Amino acid sequence: MDGSDAGGSLAGDDPAAAALGRAWLADDSWELLTRLTELDDRLGGHPGDRRAAELVADAFESAGVRAVRERPFDVNRWTRGTTDLAVAVPDRGVERSFEAVALPYSPAHECEAPLVDVGYGTPAELDEAEVAGAVAVTRTATPPDFGRPYHRAEKVGHAAAAGAEAFVFTNHVPGQLPPTGSLRFDAEAAIPGLGVSRETGEWLREYASEGARAHLRVDAETEPGTSRNVVGRVGPGTEPEPDPDDRGERAAPDGEVVVVAHFDAHDVGEGALDNGCGIATLAGAARILSAMDLDRPVRLAGVSCEELGLVGSEALADRLDLDGVHAVVNVDGAGRYRDLSALVHASDAMGDLAEGVADAVGHPVDVQERPHPYSDHWPFLRAGVPALQLHSKSPDAEGTWDRGWTHTRADTRDKADRRTLREHAMLVALFVRAVAASDLPRLDPAAVRDALEEYGADEGMRAADIWPDEWA
Repeated sequence: MDGSDAGGSLAGDDPAAAALGRAWLADDSWELLTRLTELDDRLGGHPGDRRAAELVADAFESAGVRAVRERPFDVNRWTRGTTDLAVAVPDRGVERSFEAVALPYSPAHECEAPLVDVGYGTPAELDEAEVAGAVAVTRTATPPDFGRPYHRAEKVGHAAAAGAEAFVFTNHVPGQLPPTGSLRFDAEAAIPGLGVSRETGEWLREYASEGARAHLRVDAETEPGTSRNVVGRVGPGTEPEPDPDDRGERAAPDGEVVVVAHFDAHDVGEGALDNGCGIATLAGAARILSAMDLDRPVRLAGVSCEELGLVGSEALADRLDLDGVHAVVNVDGAGRYRDLSALVHASDAMGDLAEGVADAVGHPVDVQERPHPYSDHWPFLRAGVPALQLHSKSPDAEGTWDRGWTHTRADTRDKADRRTLREHAMLVALFVRAVAASDLPRLDPAAVRDALEEYGADEGMRAADIWPDEWA
């Protein structure tokens, strides 16, 4: 099956057609999104993260998902304290303080150092600037001519290698919104990182040109903690017994589809778009999938600690025999905006399938081939598992990897839309059904490596310390 009959076959498929019809009127996804965004702090390892797992488990069970279980895993929990940023321009007697937020995995730190504007923080810009011993000020956005997304973990990695004392990340979105985002994957960073608003960034760049000095102080702690994933099953097959050491179910012998969405969020806001909408969309799709006649077992997983470096999806993948995973569908970014994007991560067969499903239901879907490692499909993709990431993009977005409201305190429930959640739940179910019915070939991990190198992603992954050791 290539996805071309995903919509047309529903006329004679009464259970699936009825489930899709009910989904158009259902408010399950909105209810879960509401409960999640009411929580104070869903950052991995914190109490709100624990409560979020319980809410996801309840939503899965209500949707008819079988054998729902919570699976704990270890994480380096990061806790923020206070953050201070002050700037002085000695020649003019200017002294000012600005709002700033520490970025997760910032170490506790206090320093006074020159303020240096490094533009977008590319290696070339860092080479041109005198960054050693300085506070490097960079932009969140990717340079227009860079050719690929330029991730913050790469930027801070290059800045630290150039000898910067600290790193300041200035938002591109107006509205006095300091951005956040982890500096490393599940480990304390080499240097502290701060997020400041677009408006503050304009001042900092101007003051840097006048020889300003910055004084910053970060109070933060990284310590061992525990988080958890929520897993369950739909589709054919009996439920395997748990392993004696409670490591969880193993993949079905004939192959299964793994569908993931993360429910954790950064602690500065409600995390409605990132990724409350994604996990809510998955919960809505789960109710439809539980009524469908699926060709393969489907494992549904709400995972945590994506924002701290894919820690939950790494733990999920570690529990499975990945040779028995037919494909992974990652619902990270779906449900936010009406236009759906399908990232097929260098799989031509997955691209054909995505286009087939989109054509069958008459819903526009933007299919993108370029692979990236910055979401929960990555632990599977690097092992050769075909991956589909379902995302959506704001029509107002500018440039590559424009996060919009996400990773700021403006990521609130009012930005979401009931209709979009319902539509995307229906579409996700149809995509998963098509994936379960397909004969997708495995990817050669060496081909995944080559594709990442072709797009220039390897340099950034090395700077962020996430390039697989076996590919070195």
